[in-house]
Order: sequence, then structure tokens, then C-alpha cells
Amino acid sequence: MKIGFIGLGNMGGPMAINLVKAGHEVNGFDTAEVSLDGINMADSVAGAVKDAEVVITMLPNGAILRAVADQILPNMARDATLIDCSTVDVESARAVDVQASGADLLFVDAPVSGGIGGASAGTLTFMAGGSDAAFAVAEPLFEIMGQKAVHCGAAGAGQAAKICNNMILGATMIATCEAFALADKLGLDRDKMFDVVSTSSGYSWTMNAYCPAPGVGPQSPADNDYQPGFASELMLKDLGLSQQAASSADADTPMGQLALELYKRFVEDEDGLGKDFSAMLPRFEKRGRE
Repeated sequence: MKIGFIGLGNMGGPMAINLVKAGHEVNGFDTAEVSLDGINMADSVAGAVKDAEVVITMLPNGAILRAVADQILPNMARDATLIDCSTVDVESARAVDVQASGADLLFVDAPVSGGIGGASAGTLTFMAGGSDAAFAVAEPLFEIMGQKAVHCGAAGAGQAAKICNNMILGATMIATCEAFALADKLGLDRDKMFDVVSTSSGYSWTMNAYCPAPGVGPQSPADNDYQPGFASELMLKDLGLSQQAASSADADTPMGQLALELYKRFVEDEDGLGKDFSAMLPRFEKRGRE
């Protein structure tokens, strides 16, 4: 298959490489100068999508997605499919779907979970929104780039699933970090804390698979000085999207709102920028009760 790929950064680059390894022809474009084995780099987005059967985008936000869609949709082959793997607001995903449909193109919004490691290993989870026909085109590519793809519903449903998932993730990480900091001050050994919680009702992904305490549980960014697997500023972005969606839907999400406020303070006013989102633990270690 001939594939155009727009956005070849830390996530998009490895995803595109996995498509090449599977035998697909990939023409790429990125605003930064990048060179990736097996990918033909175009000098414009129009050049990258010319004659492509599928175009994949991995972009920073909804505004950029809309701007890129304005450029690529008129240059895509008739009946081609656009798969957007960015994490953006639901409204932008739905707007691009309407635009694509008007151009006789299929569209799938398919944000991912799994981080940079999952992109490289081809173990991402895709949360997809779009028609059955569009998902049928995208699914074989999801199987190359990831280990699971869930068709969540119509256009925008993939973004809705990602936003809800990451609201849970952000709030749960904060609670996990708070609990370790409290355990420290109560004199509870961290390994004992992990042994109890990881097999009890406090079980969670942030505790069992991504423990924020260095040297406790499976290997995680905490064991690498909190170098990001998922950066705090990206969690801040996703929590912002969750609260934007909650406002639009008139949903009461106080925990999501508080998580947003804490990560905003951590990234913008403290030392969280560029660190993994689990670096909330040393933040809480330093703080007393306000």
C-alpha cells in the first residue's frame, strides 16, 4: 500500500518505520528536518499525500490538524482514507470528518495509548472513531503499528475514549504519588507498600505497571530519573482536552479538573516540564500539608 505520513516525531517516526518494515511504501513529511530509514521524505504535505491510498497524521493539536487537513484533503486521491492518530479535541476530529466526507474521502480519528516505547515496539492501542468502511481500511495498519484497535463508534469517538482514559490516568497517578508520599511519612517501607497495594483494592496501572517510586515494581521512568515515557506537559494537554470536552457536554468532573490544576502548576510553575508525569512523586515528597 502507498501511504502518506504527516508528522514524523517521537511517535510518528517509529510508527511509519513499522509500516515500512511490513512492506508498505511510505512517503513522509515533517516540519522538522528528519531522515528515517526506508521513508521517502517529501518537500511538502501535498507531495507526501499524492496518489496515497491512506494518509496518516500524527500532530500536536486540533488547530494544526485542521490546518493540515485544509492542505491535504484537496490533494488526496479520490476514495482514499485519512487516519488521524493525534490526540485532539473531539470537535476538531468531527469537523475534519465532515470535511473529508465532503471530498469523498474516508476518515478515522485514532488516538493511541502506549507512548514512545509502544510506537517503537508496535504495541500501541488505537481508539478509533469513524464509519465501518473507514475502520475496515485502517484496521490492518493498526495491526502493524499496535497490538489492539477498538472501534469506539462514529467520528470523534476515538478522541472521546482517549480523553476519558487519560483523565483517569492523570487522576490515578496523582493519587498513587500522594499515597507513596504519605506512606513515607508514616514510616511504611515502599516495597511493602507496593506488595500490599499491587495485590489489593488499590491495584491500578499506575501502581502495578508504571510505579512512580524508583526501585519499586517493574522498570519505569522513575528508575531513569523520570525521563519521560509520557511527559507531564502531554498529560497536561490531555487533561485540558478532558475538561474542554466536559464543559461542552455539561459533565461534572471535579477530579479531572483538580488533576488539570495540579499538573498545570507542576508544569508551569514548578519543575515538571520535560519530566515524566510520574515525577509528581518527588513533588509530593517535598511538600507538607497546606
